[in-house]
Amino acid sequence: MSLMGAKEIMEIIPHRQPFMLIDTIEELEEGKRVVAKKCVSYNEPFFAGHFPQEPVMPGVLIVEALAQTGAVAILSQPEFKGKTAYFAGINNAKFKGKVVPGDVLTLETEIVKIKGPIGMGEAKAYVDGKLVTQAELTFAIG
Repeated sequence: MSLMGAKEIMEIIPHRQPFMLIDTIEELEEGKRVVAKKCVSYNEPFFAGHFPQEPVMPGVLIVEALAQTGAVAILSQPEFKGKTAYFAGINNAKFKGKVVPGDVLTLETEIVKIKGPIGMGEAKAYVDGKLVTQAELTFAIG
């Protein structure tokens, strides 16, 4: 059972379809850590062109899903309620496996530092327990 579905997530972050890339929040430690899920469907709009004969979720969208997960962690804090967490940086991104239709992405972002309006997170994405993507993310809260 998830803690939050799409409706509750949209109360925290401003993303909407077709750019909402998380379906549920499974774990939430306000301001610290979030675990989210994304059920990757063949009907995702990006699969029409990436790639028609071998659909693969673009790595940049996996990183965006991780950033949205981190945004939920940061913006769930009372002092940031109603704000927006803007993507300010990506470091050390690594892609270790493909994400294809039918996969369930488990997205984990841990906020490791917040100083003023800037936050930094360690993010990892898994499919069936196997690490497929990792990155260090920076957020600017505005």
